[in-house]
Amino acid sequence: MDAFVEAPPCRCCLRLAVGMMVVMLLLLGGWCREATGLVKVPPDLKIPAVFVIGDSVMDTGNNNDLVSLAKCNYLPYGKDFKGGVATGRCSNGKVPSDIIVEELGIKELLPPYKDRNLKTQDLLTGVNFASAAAGYDPLTSQLARATPMTDQVKWFKDYREKIRGIVGDEQTKFIMDNSVVVVVAGSDDIANTYYGARVRQLQYNVSAYTDLMVNGASDIVKGLYEVGSRRIGVFGAPPIGCLPSQRTLGGGIQRKCAENENVAAKLFNSKLKKHLEQLEQSLPNSTVRYVDIYNPLLDVIVNYKKYGFKVPDRGCCGTGIIEAAFLCNIYTPTCPDIQNYVFWDTFHPTEGTYRKLIPPILQKYVDDYARGIR
Repeated sequence: MDAFVEAPPCRCCLRLAVGMMVVMLLLLGGWCREATGLVKVPPDLKIPAVFVIGDSVMDTGNNNDLVSLAKCNYLPYGKDFKGGVATGRCSNGKVPSDIIVEELGIKELLPPYKDRNLKTQDLLTGVNFASAAAGYDPLTSQLARATPMTDQVKWFKDYREKIRGIVGDEQTKFIMDNSVVVVVAGSDDIANTYYGARVRQLQYNVSAYTDLMVNGASDIVKGLYEVGSRRIGVFGAPPIGCLPSQRTLGGGIQRKCAENENVAAKLFNSKLKKHLEQLEQSLPNSTVRYVDIYNPLLDVIVNYKKYGFKVPDRGCCGTGIIEAAFLCNIYTPTCPDIQNYVFWDTFHPTEGTYRKLIPPILQKYVDDYARGIR
């Protein structure tokens, strides 16, 4: 009688075993947490992963290999990042994408989806699809050679298939149902496409253009829902006219906040908030939230001393009145006291500012979930 030969493990059995291990880890609170955040998350509220769709405020390196001026993978960007490395984040250190996952206790950093070194754990706890200079208006991404928002949603769909191949259908559904997708865009539409290039002004007045933006945002939310996302937070536009670059371009000799840009931002926000409330009702089992960033950031800019800052109207890079992206480079001097500055360059806040803004916003919406608001 032939000796028994040990059979190789069944691939289906291995996948089932891995899937069971994954779902147990997720149900117990996620993979081994790399960060301990300040935001208090109730134990019965599971957030296994965070995903981001958006622009340069959120991009953590997806634009690095693009033929585009809209990227930040060179010094002095990242000078206060771990190791002093320019990773593609448009700030001196971490950006909101990182701070969100850190504060939720998921992990320290949110890696870009285009990172060639992504590991399984990175995928299962969330990745970043944002592309610097993208917007709700397709022309915005086209002008900057950024990855369009619609293509970022396609990346999200590709991501879903990747993890389905790792953990199977049931665990993939758990991740998609319980994770949070954050959408951040609109600044480049208003500042660059409408008031910068002025191309759209030939076709739309401000009211019509903000309608176009809202329709674009709506398409993104619907696309995310179709992929499987059920918890979606959409940030409104910030007080764009108070960004240092916009003060320089539209604020007169005294560099006051540019009124036109702020009016457009507020109009867009009011329309977006109302539309998202209606959209949520049409998407079964969804939680779609408008997230106000306009008023929190404006409060930091206007009442900067309350937050420990000294310079609210100039960036730390260069003169602080025009430098952003390629104008802020290795040859550009930076301020020695960045802790005093609200803004890093003339378009993006410092990590210190983000750390003042993000935790209170997160806590507010986590508390909403905890109270059962859906």
